[in-house]
Amino acid sequence: MTAAANAIPPLTDESAVLAWTARMRRQHPVWQGPFGGWHVFRHADVRTVLRDTDSFSSDLSRVVPGMPPRAPGMVTQFDPPEHRELRGVLSAAFTPRSIAALEPRIREVTGQLLDAAGDRFELVEALTQPLPITVIAELLGLPPQDHGLFARWTAALFEMQNGESPSDPSIGDHIGAVLAPLSRYLAERCRERRTAPGDDLISRLLTASSPGRALDDEEATNFAVTLLLAGHITTTALLGNIVRTLDEHPQVWADLHVDPTRIPPVIEEVMRYRPSFPALQRATVAPVELSGVAVPAGALVTAWILAANRDPDAHADPDRFDPGRGIGGAAQLTLGHGVHFCLGAPLARLEARVVLEELLKRTERLAIDHDRADEMVSFEQVILGPRRLPVITHPSRPGDKVTTPNS
Repeated sequence: MTAAANAIPPLTDESAVLAWTARMRRQHPVWQGPFGGWHVFRHADVRTVLRDTDSFSSDLSRVVPGMPPRAPGMVTQFDPPEHRELRGVLSAAFTPRSIAALEPRIREVTGQLLDAAGDRFELVEALTQPLPITVIAELLGLPPQDHGLFARWTAALFEMQNGESPSDPSIGDHIGAVLAPLSRYLAERCRERRTAPGDDLISRLLTASSPGRALDDEEATNFAVTLLLAGHITTTALLGNIVRTLDEHPQVWADLHVDPTRIPPVIEEVMRYRPSFPALQRATVAPVELSGVAVPAGALVTAWILAANRDPDAHADPDRFDPGRGIGGAAQLTLGHGVHFCLGAPLARLEARVVLEELLKRTERLAIDHDRADEMVSFEQVILGPRRLPVITHPSRPGDKVTTPNS
C-alpha cells in the first residue's frame, strides 16, 4: 500500500472513512498500521476481538507506553474474572428496573428542552448534550448547579489531541490532567454518601454487593467517571446521528408518524449505520491469528466497528439504511459484544426512544438546517457524530395527531 493509502482519514470526512474501511476490509482485513498497531475490519474478526477476552485484553496499559495502569472500578479496563466480579456489583446498583423508572423524568426534561429550543436551534447545545448530562447527573444525585461542569470536562477530554500515534507516551499525562478535576469532584461526593447515603446511584454503588465483593470509594468514583463520560457522549452522538440519518431518509419520519412502534428498529439501524464509537481497542496477551494473519502478543489491536457493520458477509446490502433489517443480538456490535457489552445500553436506547416520541408529538420532522450547513462540526477522532448540528423543525400538518405508547 502507498503512504497515502495508509493514512486513516479523519472522522470528520465520513465518506472517506467509509471508503477506506471498505477497501481495507476487502484487501487488507488484518493490517499493521504505520505506528505498529494492528487494525481489523471484518465482522467475524471484530466479533472475535471483542468476545475473546483470553486473547484480547481491555487493559491497554499493557501495550501503550505512558498510559496509567488500569484504575479500580473502571470496568471497561478489566478482564475476567475481575471484570465479572466488578460487573456483578455494578449491575446490582444499575438495574434495568432503575433505568426504566427514569422514563418519566427523561420525558419531562426532553419536553422542557424542546419547548425552550424553538423552531431553529443547534441540536447538541439545546438537546443532545444537556439531556444525558441532566439524566446521569440526577441519577448520581448531583446538584443541578454542577451539571455545566460535566459538559466542560467531557468536552475537554474528547477534544484532546494526542497526535497521530496511539503509542504517544504523553497520552497518560494528558488524560490524567483532564480527568483530575472530575475525579476529585466525584470522590468528594462518594465520601459524602459513604457517611450519609441517599436515594441515588452513588449511594447504591457504595452499598451494593455481589457475593464476597463490594465497591470502595475509589472504585465507586471511577465508575461514576466512566458513566458520566461514556454515557453522556454515547447518547449525544447517537441522537445526532439519528437526526443526520433521518434527514437523509425523510420518509422514515412519515413512517414513524403512522406507526411509532417502529422507533426501536430505527434506533438499532442507526447504531449499525453510524456507530457512535467507530472503533474499539484491545491488547493481545498471546499470539493470535485473524483471517490467516498472525498477530503477535503485546500488540495494540483496533477493531473497526464501522467496517464490521458494513460487512456484506454479515448484513445484506450493508450500505443501505434499512430499519426493517432486524439488526440485533450478536449482530449488533455498536454497543460492544460479549462480557463488555455496554452496561448503559438500556439508558441510551431509552433516551433515544423518548426523544423521537417527543419530536413526533411536536413536529412533522426534524431536519438539518441546510441554510446553516457551514455551522456543522463533527468530532475529529474517537467519536463518529456531530459536535454542532443546526436543525429546523417542520411543524405537524393540521389535524395530525401522533399517539406514542406513553401518551
